[in-house]
Amino acid sequence: MLKVAKFGGSSMADAGQYKKIRDILLSDPTRRVVVVSAAGKRDKNDHKITDLLYLCHAHTQYGVDCTGVFEMITSRYLEIRDELNIQLDLETEFAALKKRLDAKSVTQDELVSRGEYFSAKLMAAYLGFQFIDAVEWVKFNLDGTVDQETSYEALRKLVILGKGAVIPGFYGLMPDGHIRTFTRGGSDITGALAAAALNADVYENWTDVSGILMADPRIVDDPQAIPEVTYDELRELSYSGAQVLHEGTIFPVREKNIPLNIRNTNAPEDNGTMIKEKFDTPCDPDRFITGITGKKDFTIISLSKRGMANQVGVLRKVLTVLERHKISVDYVPNGIDNVSVVMSTEDVAPYLYTILGEIQQEVEPDTLDVHDQIAVVAAVGRRMAFRPGVSGRLFAALGEAGINIRMINQGPDELNIIFGVDNRDFKAAIRVLYNSFVK
Repeated sequence: MLKVAKFGGSSMADAGQYKKIRDILLSDPTRRVVVVSAAGKRDKNDHKITDLLYLCHAHTQYGVDCTGVFEMITSRYLEIRDELNIQLDLETEFAALKKRLDAKSVTQDELVSRGEYFSAKLMAAYLGFQFIDAVEWVKFNLDGTVDQETSYEALRKLVILGKGAVIPGFYGLMPDGHIRTFTRGGSDITGALAAAALNADVYENWTDVSGILMADPRIVDDPQAIPEVTYDELRELSYSGAQVLHEGTIFPVREKNIPLNIRNTNAPEDNGTMIKEKFDTPCDPDRFITGITGKKDFTIISLSKRGMANQVGVLRKVLTVLERHKISVDYVPNGIDNVSVVMSTEDVAPYLYTILGEIQQEVEPDTLDVHDQIAVVAAVGRRMAFRPGVSGRLFAALGEAGINIRMINQGPDELNIIFGVDNRDFKAAIRVLYNSFVK
């Protein structure tokens, strides 16, 4: 049995959090490979180390002295080291890094990767684990994608499972020898790659919440955590607006059919959310909605044309116009002689009138309308397909609350029910659904 455990920035913020991580690892000897982020915020007024490193680089590019900011970074790690009585010389490495920074001989990617690097060095020394630098095994292709086969083979050769290993997340090595980072939040990807490389039984992602919540806590008071969710449901929740995981996290472990467990460093007794390809038995047969999420600020272009259902290529012409302007379409609800396309307002707004003109010219619709200030809300759940009347109950609850539905879209697998409302009704719609079907 092997678990790969990744700890995020809030879990690495100070010495107290390091102690919590040690206790979590000691409580389960199968947690032998640890991936860490840079130190995050200790409180709401604090700074993330990665943000400070980006700021240092910006200072040097504009000829501004960054000594004060750099000292904030060094002092954080030295405080952690000294409070935990870790025997590790960090001063020499910090001095060498500052010298390169002043000489402008360190790239932005390498500089910001040092947050994870120093976190991992400290954690490895604290635990007595093996330190494995990410550049030794995370190998990028020239196009910036990860060379998974080479990376996996390299890590398998490096890890001594009996000793335990700590790996910095967020970065790897390009073919030319330069360090490259993932996008922000990329330590999640490193953890998933490590789990996939080592064929782990579980990939644990430790953060500051007890799993994925059923709704946005900024909208719904104290929403419940989701105990179990499939990868398909997670994809739907993420696409529809839920801030769940870095998108690249899912694919390496899903390819290997490795369960992903979201846990809370500050409440390790909570089971969190388990994510798998499928579950043999439902966790709660009466709970058929897994999560409720959504996004605001969509634009809907609607057109109608008599006899459209018997004409070939009408929808293709509309989508071709949008493709020419590189507009991604989120949803395509349609009727017999009408069709609508739903897109991000931000994406379509600069080209809207040009697009309308081209659709008018190429399709010659009877009507062509635009609706903006639209929010899209999604109720996601793998068990909705087995519960008759879910859609009716959902829309009845919204109607009773006086919320007007502007658009409806549902796939044949009934994994989700998606509907559009006015932006002003966005939060109310999510609260109505949560209170009606969950609370």
